[in-house]
Amino acid sequence: MADSGKRVAVVGGGWAGCAAAVELAGAGCAVTLFEAARTLGGRARAVELHGRMLDNGQHILLGAYNETLRLLNRVGVDPKAALLHLPLQMRYPPASGGMDFVAPRLPAPLHMAAALLRASGLAFADKMALARFSSTARWMGWQLNVDCSVSELLERFDQTPRLVQLMWRPLCLAALNTPPERASARVFLAVLRDSLGAKRAASDMLLPRLDLHTLFPRAAAAFVEQRGGAVHCGAKVAAIEASGGGWQVEATGAAVGGACSLAFDSVVLAVPPPAAAALAPGLAESLSVFGYEPITTCYLQYDAGVRLVQPFYALIDDPETGRWGQFVFDRGQLDAGQSGLLSVVVSASLDAAALGQAALAQAIAQQLTEIFGLASPSWTQVITEKRATFSCTPGLPRPPVQTALPGLALAGDYTASDYPATLETAVRSGVAAARALA
Repeated sequence: MADSGKRVAVVGGGWAGCAAAVELAGAGCAVTLFEAARTLGGRARAVELHGRMLDNGQHILLGAYNETLRLLNRVGVDPKAALLHLPLQMRYPPASGGMDFVAPRLPAPLHMAAALLRASGLAFADKMALARFSSTARWMGWQLNVDCSVSELLERFDQTPRLVQLMWRPLCLAALNTPPERASARVFLAVLRDSLGAKRAASDMLLPRLDLHTLFPRAAAAFVEQRGGAVHCGAKVAAIEASGGGWQVEATGAAVGGACSLAFDSVVLAVPPPAAAALAPGLAESLSVFGYEPITTCYLQYDAGVRLVQPFYALIDDPETGRWGQFVFDRGQLDAGQSGLLSVVVSASLDAAALGQAALAQAIAQQLTEIFGLASPSWTQVITEKRATFSCTPGLPRPPVQTALPGLALAGDYTASDYPATLETAVRSGVAAARALA
């Protein structure tokens, strides 16, 4: 594409900001990316722990994440090599008393029918309830005219308690990071449309083999710089102001020589809603509607010979008995340099995080010992993102990427979308913001 000649500032170097910067640079814009932190990635980044680079949280992508996969290819990252592709599944360790549900690699919808027939740990009534849910949701087009909570939707569809416990609740927590009793059924159905109701390849579950910084933000920064753009980490944008048909951006930090004021034709605000509202007070009302949910990831290092039978398992959580883990991942099956390292995820983790890091790590280690018979880990590390996602509640109004202010666009996983706060939502918003401006 020919050079547009536009000078565009992207404020925020998370996945939304990086996606916007790549799309703008590819359209021939002169891009300057400002990130207040020392590294790119935002809430999906890598951190150095115990002498290695680990993610601040474990992520699962879907084969339906078309924009994310497209941009990975665009910046030179091969999704087939960088992501472990697994069929749609909800598998529990045999000793946990859960279920084993795996979709074989058959054309849709045969893959779901076969998974249901083969599933163990579900009674006939559970399987009939799942089949009823799927057929009714397909008939509805995976849409709701009036939003409600996920719990209310499951009651309407007459789902069994065991199926709610083993399938719907963990899927809701993992996808929306909001408990079913206050999570949006409309958004939940959109996620199920692209997993349970999708083509076989679209329903695949993709686990990053690379740390999240290497997977996209680092390659995105190189892509922008190779096209004449600039990426400034450790540069905090203190103010933006409309000026002469464009925008004046004031930034501070060593990366910009202490302080600078630069002129741009357009600006993408790819920062969380509170930061965006502070920089653009005219948008504050539409950005003040969000509540937030934490996600906690606990890393546990065992002997290098420790290896789970599967790359990841669902876990039955029960806070009343001290079982907080909801999913466990064998990092050694994703990266040979992380043998014996397990990561356990707790979504919507407000109560879990309140225990404190040491107590929560001890409880999760005990949970893994009871299920897998593991000895004590040599070290543990708990990471909690306090505002990992917005609370995905029914009827929540989410702002569009285009604003009423000329030359100013929003990007972030909170913007208008039928998806919850996921990496794909962030990437889609960045691409949409870039296209609106370029």
